[in-house]
Parts: sequence; structure tokens; C-alpha cells
Amino acid sequence: MIDYEDALARLLGTASTLPVERVDAANAIGRVLAAPLASAEALPPFDNSAMDGFALRCAGEVIHAGTVIDVHGLRAAGDGEARADDGAWEIMTGARVPDGLDSIVPVEQVETLDDDGGVPRIRVTADVTPGQHLRRAGEDLQAGAVLAEAGTLVDPALRMLCAAVGIAELPLRRCPRVALVNTGRELVDDPRRALGAGEIRNSNGPFLAARLAAAGADVVACRTVGDDVDAFLEALAVAGDVDVVVSTGAVSMGRFDFVPEALARLGATTLFHKTRIRPGKPILAATLPGGALFFGLPGNPSSTAVGLRFFVEPVLRRMLGMPDERVLELPLLAPYAKRAPLRMHLKARVVLDAGARACVEILAGQESFRIRPLLEANAWAVVPADVDTLPAGARVRVVSRGHLEPLGLYA
Repeated sequence: MIDYEDALARLLGTASTLPVERVDAANAIGRVLAAPLASAEALPPFDNSAMDGFALRCAGEVIHAGTVIDVHGLRAAGDGEARADDGAWEIMTGARVPDGLDSIVPVEQVETLDDDGGVPRIRVTADVTPGQHLRRAGEDLQAGAVLAEAGTLVDPALRMLCAAVGIAELPLRRCPRVALVNTGRELVDDPRRALGAGEIRNSNGPFLAARLAAAGADVVACRTVGDDVDAFLEALAVAGDVDVVVSTGAVSMGRFDFVPEALARLGATTLFHKTRIRPGKPILAATLPGGALFFGLPGNPSSTAVGLRFFVEPVLRRMLGMPDERVLELPLLAPYAKRAPLRMHLKARVVLDAGARACVEILAGQESFRIRPLLEANAWAVVPADVDTLPAGARVRVVSRGHLEPLGLYA
């Protein structure tokens, strides 16, 4: 067995950043930028009104309540350039302010007067200060400004900003191509089929397929095979050109744990087999002859989840060119003690204590066969191998359920 840190270093040392591809911005949500993204346009692109009202020229001076001003024009959203040296222009929210005017008085602070010789007039009923209710060109974003750095996840807010400044395509990292192979003659894929004696439903496969996609991967193949070396090797062969292969089951020391034998026949190079962690101690990692990284995850659900979150996902992050993940330290809600000198990865919830402070609750049901606690958890808590007991209030490392997810918080 090796320590987790050593295992992770070996994995990251073999992971290469994937190439760049240009993708329509409309299809970029959930993808990762491969280069800094700058805007060629300012936002707003012109001075515009923040209110329905009248545009005026203050020229650095307050226009006092009671002042009567002639109205010279009307501006609606979408109208083009206009020039005004004095007077008032009726204006709608978002409309371009005529050049020469510099302030907006809301319609609620205006009294409309009778025409004086055919010229409409207004009286302002409150002082107008220079620049009020005016959105300046470039106030939100200057032309040339960097919107996001390389390694940034494209989310709806960034998509909105790209649309606002006319960015149609984005330079993105290619998604890691992943093949998924579930092993076990006891597994039943069809949820409609009744179980036979000794059979169980395949839950790891759907979980991994969903979480891999949420982690930025493109799951290009997903197969279930029995406890058979030849069937396993055939599944790897038909997966095609992939960056990562993830399998579940058959990596421990039992009679039917055949994955190490299959990798040896294939000519794979083992990076490690077994780490000082719980759950998931039997995890195996290797490089396949074609260059793909192979992860053999133990078959128990929590072991599978830990293998994905703490081994596979950091590699996907490296392939996507993202910076190392930030890890929080939060106080424990209650004392914790463990029974083995291993690094523990614990299903947990980030909650608010009685004083409305964020802390972490270690959930019941940490056994590796249990699935329900994975639903209840919104985080993972990590306790180092050399720590046996922790009092309430002790700080522990906490990460979100997935590396592209925000850390949840439940009151």
C-alpha cells in the first residue's frame, strides 16, 4: 500500500492537458476555457438611461427643483445617435443618451407643463445632481478587459456576458473521453427485470456515468461484463480511443478479482494497487499501452464514489487545464473517532450550527455498502491517517461532492 498523496502524485504526473477546440458559445455551458477570454467591446456600449424620464445637461452643476426646461426630443431604446446641447429629452430606460446630455431625472420627479408656443416644457420637482441615473459606456466592462482566465468553468453568467459583448465562439479544452466498464456476473442492468437468486442491480454504473459527465467528461462507452478476463479485455478494445478507463469491481484479493491479471495480459503499467485509505483501499491505477489512464475502483458503492472523487476527478481537472482544487477547513459539529490508521473519506454535510456558523457533520452509515448516505451528503470530510480522534470544533478538510460543484450548505 502507498499513501494517498503518493498515489495522487503518480496519477497527476501521467495526466496531460487536453488539446483546444473552438466551440459555439451556445454549446459551452459546463466546459472549461483553454485561454483567457477578453472582450473587444465595452459594456454598456454607450451612455444610456437607467430610468424612464428626461435626459438633461447638468455640466457639473445641480439643477434645482422648480427649474423649467424646454423638451427638444424623444429617445427610445434602439434609437441611434443624437446631439443635444441643452434642454430636456424624454428618454426610456436603456435608450442611448444624446451626446451633450449627462443626467437623468426620473419621470416621477417631473411635472409636465402646457406648451409655450408649441414647445413642450417640464418642471423638475427635485434637485438633479450631475450624472444621476446615467449608465456610462464601459461602466460594467471596458473594451479589452479579461472576462475569465484559462481554466474557468463556463457557467450561465459567463455565457450571458459573452452574449452581451458579442463573443460567438470560445476556446475550450476537449472533454476527456472516458470508457466505463462494470464487472460482476451478479449485476443486472435492466431495472425492469426481476432479480434472480444472488443477483443485484447495477447501481455503480449509472452513478459513475452521471458523475463523470458532471465532472466534465464525455462518457463514450459503458458496458457491464461478467467475471471474465476475455470479456473485460474485449470491452476495453471496443471502447476505442479514450483518455481514461474506469472499471468497478474485481480489484481486491478474491478468487474472482481478475482485473490485475487482465491488465498484465494487456501489457499495462501499474502505477499503484492499494492505498492507505478507507473506503476504497484496493483501488488500482495503471497506464494502458495506448496511453489511457486506467482506474480500477472497488465495487462497493462508497468505495466507488471515493475512488471517483479523490482519484479520477483530480486527473480530469488536470486534463481540463484547471487549477488545483481549493480545500476548505471547517469545524466538526460533533466529536469523531476512527478504528483504523487510514486516511478516511467520510460522507458529510456542511450545515449551520446554532450560532449560524458553517461546520461539518459526519453522517451515520459510513459503511462502504451503503448508498443512502450518499444522497444525504453534500460534501466529503477528510481525516488524515495519523489522526485517531477529533473533538467537536476541530477543523477538518472538506470538499464538495464533485470537483465542478459548489460546496453545499444546509441549515
